[in-house]
Amino acid sequence: MIAKNKLITAMVTPFTKNGDVDYGAAKELALALSKTGSDGILIGGTTGESPTLSNNEKLELFKSVKEAVNGNADVIAGTTDNNTSESIKLSIEAQKLGVDGLLLTVPSYNKPTQQGLIDHFNMIADSVEIPGILYNVPGRTSLNMEANTTIKLSRHNNIIGIKEASSDFSQITKIITETSGTNFRIWSGNDDETFSIMALGGHGVVSVASNIIGLQISKMIGMILDGNIGSASNLHKDLLPIFEALFWVTNPILIKRALNISGFQ
Repeated sequence: MIAKNKLITAMVTPFTKNGDVDYGAAKELALALSKTGSDGILIGGTTGESPTLSNNEKLELFKSVKEAVNGNADVIAGTTDNNTSESIKLSIEAQKLGVDGLLLTVPSYNKPTQQGLIDHFNMIADSVEIPGILYNVPGRTSLNMEANTTIKLSRHNNIIGIKEASSDFSQITKIITETSGTNFRIWSGNDDETFSIMALGGHGVVSVASNIIGLQISKMIGMILDGNIGSASNLHKDLLPIFEALFWVTNPILIKRALNISGFQ
């Protein structure tokens, strides 16, 4: 169940030198991630360069990764864009492939109202039987999903959490407070905010850095859950330069370079 996932890795999408998706390399990386602390693996998210992938490529990636991890990690499929009907179609096809959950990203470019966001996500969630995680990333989409909107969407049975990458801690705190006591989860959408969001009551992280340092991030999460806040804080401080360095330029440029340096092509 993806609701139990503490560390979800936003996996990169490997390409060949010709620009084709390298499905073999994707399977290899996914298997490695499942052995280095990742409870879940997100395919077709921001780090996976989803806008550059066709729906057929996405579906083949979902299938390949699901086969590769063989139940050792959950597979979460990024299936949504700014077209509601196409998002529904891709979500249904991903469900047929056996993915464990969906990432439901705030639409870019269209700039819908907050009620429009509620309608968009409810329609997608109504179309499938597997759980979805909302994704608020205004730095990419130019639109912030407000706390009250998230709270309303949290009441849908198929919407079990949010990946919050707004860096608005007042907003994040309100979501955590208002959904306390429910089954709704809040994952940090930024590695450098994981410690702080979990200290506020957040559930975990959808991580970029865990493509290369999953064991260390998993260890930090474990420390927080065990109440070893001082040790977790020290490890967070040790990892912070890596978190920051990976975003000196647009993601996923540097995480892909880091994977290359570590031996993954």
